[in-house]
Amino acid sequence: MGNVYIAWASALKKLGVEPVIPPRTSKKTLELASKYSPDSICLPYKLVLGNFLQAVENGADYVAMISSPGICRLGEYGQSIKNVMKDMGCEAKYVQLDLYGGFKSIYDFLGKISGVKNPVRIIRAINLAVRKIFITDRLENLFSYYRAREIVQGTAEKHFNKAMQIIYDTDNSFLLGRAEKAATQEIKKTQIDKTRDVLKVDITGEIFLVQDPYSNQNIEKELGRMGVQTRKSLTVSSFLKDAIIPKLFQKDETHLERSERLAKPYLMRDIGGDALESVSDVAYADSKGTDGIIHVSPFTCMPEIMSQNIFPSMRENCDIPILTLILDEQTGRAGYITRLEAFVDLMRRKKMYCKKQQKTVEKVL
Repeated sequence: MGNVYIAWASALKKLGVEPVIPPRTSKKTLELASKYSPDSICLPYKLVLGNFLQAVENGADYVAMISSPGICRLGEYGQSIKNVMKDMGCEAKYVQLDLYGGFKSIYDFLGKISGVKNPVRIIRAINLAVRKIFITDRLENLFSYYRAREIVQGTAEKHFNKAMQIIYDTDNSFLLGRAEKAATQEIKKTQIDKTRDVLKVDITGEIFLVQDPYSNQNIEKELGRMGVQTRKSLTVSSFLKDAIIPKLFQKDETHLERSERLAKPYLMRDIGGDALESVSDVAYADSKGTDGIIHVSPFTCMPEIMSQNIFPSMRENCDIPILTLILDEQTGRAGYITRLEAFVDLMRRKKMYCKKQQKTVEKVL
């Protein structure tokens, strides 16, 4: 799921476990998983299963899946994947991680996989992983800034990949600060046009699709090519602030707290998945003057279908363009790109109109 492997691999290596990183999610991954997936199951399920199968092919002894007690079908995916792999005769052992078990859940999980009993070693591994997650999220935001303004297309991505390798190779917590500075300087090598009129767009929706480039058809890359700077409203670091890091150590309002506050006029309770966050992210993006927001969700995802049906009623208070994209393996790329281009054109026209209106008001005053 995006670059989250960097953090998990570092934690495992810290405990003497060899991480098996499957190939980047591709058409082969999807085709492999689709053979063994139930009908009408969502895209994230198929891609996770495909990742596991490819990892087992590459020699993985364990696969680990998160579980959730919430209303989303995610809570059933773990057992379903376990049964599929058992029926296929996969010898890899299955381990489950409680999504909302907090720090203790991750501690027990890493201890079980590694066999390490020393609490200091496990805590150091968790610290390394958590810090890398926050660093990669910050670097992704910086990358988005440079990609939307790069003079030579593709140069920002090359520098970003080198920056990610720097973070991946750093296995010492004390050296992470220096590694982040080096990675930041690597991205900043990209030549940019600072005068370019860039649009700013938030991306929200189901967290897997928001984070995973293959499942969202490289939406950030395509938008960057059109001169759009993106920001992911749903990130792994924001989830950690809600589920892992105690409130005592946090100064600012967490994403979940903001979601409960901003979504309340439209959605009174959590209905599963990331629906609450999606609704609140629209209100938040509108309040900070973002040019637009894109909502991505997998086909058949009921929580996100519910949130999409709430968006029209939000237009009374929110004057922000919203594009909803429902994705699965049948989504055609040509039509997808056309919708993105039309949405970018809409935002540019709206921005130009607002500027003209502002100039008219200034002349009158």
